[in-house]
Amino acid sequence: MENKILVVDDEKEIAELVELYLKNDGFQVEKAYNAEEALESIARSAPALALLDVMLPDMSGFALCRRIRETHLFPIIMLTARVEDADKITGLTLGADDYVTKPFNPLELAARVKTQLRRFTRYNTAQPEKTEEYDFRGLYICRDSHKCTLFDRDLCLTPLEFDILWYLCRCRGRVVSSEELFEAVWGEKYLDNNNTVMSHIARLREKMREPARKPKFIKTVWGVGYTIE
Repeated sequence: MENKILVVDDEKEIAELVELYLKNDGFQVEKAYNAEEALESIARSAPALALLDVMLPDMSGFALCRRIRETHLFPIIMLTARVEDADKITGLTLGADDYVTKPFNPLELAARVKTQLRRFTRYNTAQPEKTEEYDFRGLYICRDSHKCTLFDRDLCLTPLEFDILWYLCRCRGRVVSSEELFEAVWGEKYLDNNNTVMSHIARLREKMREPARKPKFIKTVWGVGYTIE
């Protein structure tokens, strides 16, 4: 469903508050209070975006995110009451697109929902003026078709992961700083303590089956950034 938002949170008051603000912005909202209900909802009709609480009674939000990413690419925003960087990195590494720390401003959450939906829609409907592609050392990525393969094996990338890999390929041969990569892909101001880029790079390497210590494609230049040679 194009404007259906799935809110998964066992705290009914929070779920209802989020529902109220999202409905005011014209979204249809379906609530689930545990992971089982969430998976049943997705099986009936996949949402445009899901908001997942990290602490659920029957399964962690991280595990639920992993399950969803096995078959679906719609945006996922994690809701967490914990502020530790490790929790945020875990969610992003498992395929989440963003995270919001509780307590949150409902207006900010609604804005983040709309930002993720715009990015996802652009990813799926953009029609470039000309076909652009890179094909080297077994890695193929095409901007026009949004297709990416590695040694003829399809890579199932989220819109953010595709944009990161595309930007690195476009800048092949030079080092791209985390700041440049974040501002180019997310379109927002980079903060020094932002671990988002690192988390998504780790997820990309995992999907590309890259060895953590000696990756063949996305290489880390310590203290500078990332490069594809």
